[in-house]
Amino acid sequence: MNILVTGASRGIGLAIAKTLQPLGNLYITSRNEQALKSIKAKGYFVCDLSNEYDLAKLGDFIAEKEIDILVNNAGEYIYAPIDETKINKLNHIISVNLKAPIYLMHKAIPHMKKENFGRIINIGSISGVMGEANASLYSATKAGLIGLSKAAGLELAQYGITVNTINPGWVDTDLGKESINDSEFSQEEILECIPQKRFVAPEEVAALVKYLISKEAKGITGQSINLCAGLSVGI
Repeated sequence: MNILVTGASRGIGLAIAKTLQPLGNLYITSRNEQALKSIKAKGYFVCDLSNEYDLAKLGDFIAEKEIDILVNNAGEYIYAPIDETKINKLNHIISVNLKAPIYLMHKAIPHMKKENFGRIINIGSISGVMGEANASLYSATKAGLIGLSKAAGLELAQYGITVNTINPGWVDTDLGKESINDSEFSQEEILECIPQKRFVAPEEVAALVKYLISKEAKGITGQSINLCAGLSVGI
């Protein structure tokens, strides 16, 4: 299998890369070349997904390496009221969180169709399921991934290609901690709202990705799976 994980230099992406590395030829991408060099992979591609030139080159890389497992993990988070968000921030978050996954799928799917096999995992967020006040742009882009996976799952089912979204809740990563710092709530207040009273470990997300790309999960497509320690159920 030829695997590509975006945003693989830290957090959830790093955990996914480490988990999938033994399963095939692993290729990874992020903006941080130094971090990518430290990860055991078949190859890497330094890329800023908000840059159209970089995105096009990564698309060529995907076609060249004949990627049949695509994990769209890279994402950006903005915490601000919608009426205070600048147009450049709006364009940036849409480019990274939604436009890039669509384009990378577009580049990977022809090979997958030819092989009659493929796995696409989009890493969404519980904010895309429930909505998050003062993170409306983030919520909107992550909700877009859910719709994308549903539609693409239908479109590609006949070719043996599955497309699913994983929606993590609060995850124990640097980005998760930065999100807490940006918000108006303390870590203790956030934990109080989570039924299991804990953050999800990035390895839990990676384990679910590993299952969804397996033969045993070939019947799962177009699904939106919440991995959130019960956060989406209620309090």
